Amino acid sequence: MSLLQVKNLVVEFAHRRGTLRALDDISFDIAPGEILGVVGESGAGKSLTGASIIGLLEPPGRVASGQILLEGQRIDHLSTDEMRHIRGRKIGAIFQDPLTSLNPLYTVGRQLTETIEAHLPVSRAQARQRAIELLQDTGIPAAEQRIDHYPHQFSGGMRQRVVIALALAAEPQLIVADEPTTALDVSIQAQIISLLKKVCKDRGAAVMLITHDMGVIAETCDRVAVMYAGRIAEIGPVRQVIEQPAHPYTRGLMACIPDMASDRHKLNQIEGAMPRLNAIPAGCAFNPRCPQALDRCSRQRPELMLAGATQAACWLHEKVTA
Repeated sequence: MSLLQVKNLVVEFAHRRGTLRALDDISFDIAPGEILGVVGESGAGKSLTGASIIGLLEPPGRVASGQILLEGQRIDHLSTDEMRHIRGRKIGAIFQDPLTSLNPLYTVGRQLTETIEAHLPVSRAQARQRAIELLQDTGIPAAEQRIDHYPHQFSGGMRQRVVIALALAAEPQLIVADEPTTALDVSIQAQIISLLKKVCKDRGAAVMLITHDMGVIAETCDRVAVMYAGRIAEIGPVRQVIEQPAHPYTRGLMACIPDMASDRHKLNQIEGAMPRLNAIPAGCAFNPRCPQALDRCSRQRPELMLAGATQAACWLHEKVTA
């Protein structure tokens, strides 16, 4: 059974000239213990999808239709107070910049223990002991001493470990990680990736990993969803999507990754740019940039369809029946 189910999710923003559709009918699920990567260019809707699931959509953004279910229960229509109990207890969040996730005026220990006490039936002493164990589990050395330090006394990589400990504090079943390694150097990135994988394995938590880095996706995820202009262009097992991409957009993304064995002097690129929300073309949103576009691509919007081991929203994979 899926832990998280997103069904036909539509997110809209009210605008003085009308309504802008930022997420357009997206559906996916995540199983317990699975890491689903969500990848795409800036503006594709990755972070907006995560914010919708966590219940942190900024006004005037709103879920216009569709459903978000956690353990079979709808959470997209809950009040702010009801969602606050879900967030932290059942859903943990890791954001790109740990400095914005931590209160600079409180020690990390206070922030951890208050989160634990808010969601779990434990005493202050038990909460502090659990906080120390979380810091140890996430690789903070001398956790008994560091627990009383302030965020500015930690390096960037260590702060991100504290944020992961904070996300795990109430033992959530789902963790939404939005660009958790972007601000870190490569060696620290590898440690954070290893930590996320360990969390999944040891705790059975599901992870939604939002990133623009295909290297992180390849190293971390079980499946990957490729997003473009508020829709899912392709979704499937990570190895198949990387090695045999079915959607022209995914192929373009893969071709943009530098090949160390190649002697090319120029990097490949996808011509054009992601369309603005008020200028998304009819049909397939990628058709103006697609080297394989058909006539119908500018008129009819394709839904996800089987494309070998993955699913791709592309008319190239429509099954022709006699």
